[in-house]
This record gives sequence, structure tokens and C-alpha cells, in this order.
Amino acid sequence: MAALRRVLAPKRFSRRMREAARRLEPSFLTPLLVIVLATVADILDPRLEFYRFFGVPPALAAAMFSVAGTVSIGLLAMAASFGLAAAHNGLGQTPSTFTLLVVGGVTVAAAYASRMRQHRERTLAEVRAVSETAQRVLLRPVPHRLGPVDVEVLYQAAAAQARIGGDFYEARQTRHGVRLIIGDVRGKGLPAVEVASMMLSSFRVHVRDAPDLPDLARRLETDMNYYCEDESVPGDDALERFITTLIIEIPAGEPVARLVNCGHPPPLLLHGGEVREVEPSAPSPPVNMAALLGDDYQVDTVAFATGDRLLLYTDGVSESRDGAGSFYPLAERVRQWAWAPPRELLDHLHEDLRAYVVGVRDDDLAALVAQRVAPVDTVSGRER
Repeated sequence: MAALRRVLAPKRFSRRMREAARRLEPSFLTPLLVIVLATVADILDPRLEFYRFFGVPPALAAAMFSVAGTVSIGLLAMAASFGLAAAHNGLGQTPSTFTLLVVGGVTVAAAYASRMRQHRERTLAEVRAVSETAQRVLLRPVPHRLGPVDVEVLYQAAAAQARIGGDFYEARQTRHGVRLIIGDVRGKGLPAVEVASMMLSSFRVHVRDAPDLPDLARRLETDMNYYCEDESVPGDDALERFITTLIIEIPAGEPVARLVNCGHPPPLLLHGGEVREVEPSAPSPPVNMAALLGDDYQVDTVAFATGDRLLLYTDGVSESRDGAGSFYPLAERVRQWAWAPPRELLDHLHEDLRAYVVGVRDDDLAALVAQRVAPVDTVSGRER
């Protein structure tokens, strides 16, 4: 326990130092500044009765300080009001007494407001902690290196203060090569998070055993069907629960990438400074739509040599709009970062999206970059 206290003590000290530094910020000095300015102004010209402003500091303090800090500001304001009344020989007179009562009443109300604010902040902090834990369980950190492939991800939920949403991704190394998935659940909120969790669990269970990508897609379809049946969802609602997915396989022994696009936005292939969309040669059904559209899954193969990158993304990226309602020109914007490393490319993309979108974002977004970094010996069929 003593060792644990020694480890935690610096953290507590650091937190207290950060809190003390925060109180020195201009916004936190506002209540004190109001007291000083009102006092100076009242001394210079008592006729304007600036002492009436002493009810403002404790009200401001309630939004920033703890209960004790709010009460301290209120007491300081009352002391200043009392001092000015004494200086102007106004003690015991109605204006000064009334001002003291008002400041005292505002201080009590502000202390209560501060207490409620702190309670909401603690609740929000707990919710954020739970959300972050849920994200780590649902969207586990993807290793930066999987065999011959470097992987970087970007994720942002649309819901305010949320860490997870209906977009999902995963990357795993298997005997068939590196397999990746990115998907977007129709809908938003907790139901979408639940479906995303189910899809990721299904992918993690089957990704190593499925002999090829069409078989993996069929297994995801089957698990989604079972999920809808187990939830006893009415037929119409079950049909509306579909997921667009993009599944990719990057074998170690071949300079190619295989893709099955199930209704998802086409990925971008970055090769030699050029950027092009990899459109599917034939449509494959989104997950939970095979009963209507059939279970024919088209595999497309593209050249994927050392240094090439694939940018996978959800429609939260491609369908972002500016103030005029125009969609984000993803391929055009990415060309200017065509030579950037995966992490740097995603950072540029994130900053550019934030500058492009006007107002509050109303959709989740996810993006993943996979780059082949190990050359392939095409004679032996092995990674060099």
C-alpha cells in the first residue's frame, strides 16, 4: 500500500497543480475582477452605487468554482460591500443592508448551483469512463503492424460526449493474410452500437477459419440473421437492420489485395502518388440483405505492392457537407497527402474534415489506412 501511495501521490499532486493553474486563467479570475472593479468604481464615484454589482461575483463563481470557492467569493463580495458601506457612513441604512442581504442570498443560491454542477460533472465523467471502457472492448486498439502491413485508424462518434457509435473496424492477421473490415450500421444510438458489437464479435470468431472472403461474408450474414431472430424483431424492422461492410484480405505472399464490398463506399487506393477509387466489379449485398438480393459475393483483386496504401472509410467521411451542402471531395483532398505516412494522412484528413463541416456533425465517422511495408518475393511466395 505504501508503494501504491508513492505511485499515486505524484498524480494527485499533478492534478492539484493543474487545478491551481486553471484557476489562474482569465475566466476564473472574472469574479475577483468584478469585485475589484466595482469597489474601485464605487470609491471613485459613490453616487452611481456600483456596490450593487456585488451579487454578480458569486453567481459567476458557481459556474467555475467548487462550493467552498463559491462561498468564499460570496463572503469576499459581502466584505467589500460592508467595507464600502462603512467608508461611506452607510452602515445600518436600508441600501447597504439590502445589498448585504441580496449578496448573501445570491451566495447561498450560487453554492447550491455549484454543488449541482459538480454532481453533473462527476456523473458525466463516470459516463465518459464507461464509454471509453466500452470503446476499448468494442473497438479494441488495432496493432500498428500486422505482418507485412501497417495499420492506422481514425474514429469519431457523432453523439455528443460519446466514444462509440454505429461505425466499426477491425484488423486481424490470419494464415490467409491480414484481414480487415470496416462497416456502418444503419441507424444511430445504442441500437446501432449493439449491432456493431455483434458484427465485430462475429468477425473475430470467423476471421481465422473462413477459407475465403465470400465465406466470411456469408458467416457474418448468418450471425446477423440469428441476432435478429433472437431479438424477436418484427419482420419489417429486421429487414431494416442492415450493415454495409468492406472486407479486405492482404496476403503476405502476393502483391495484391482482395476485396468484397457489401454496399460500402469504395476504398481509395494510393499508388505512386496517384489516388483512385476501387469500385466493385459487381454489387454484393449488405449484411442482412442477402435474403432479398442473393448471397453472391464478388471478390475484386487489385495490385497492392510495397508502399501502396488503401484508405477505408465510412459515409461519415464521404458524406460530410460544407455550409453550401456540398459533399466532402475525399479523393481530391487526399491527393495532396498522397505521400504522407498512414498516421499523418489520417491526421490531415481529420483536421480537414473539421474545417470543412459547418455546424455540429450528425454522423459517426471511421477511417482506416493499410499500407504494405514488406516486399514480396514473388518466386517463393513469401514475405521478404
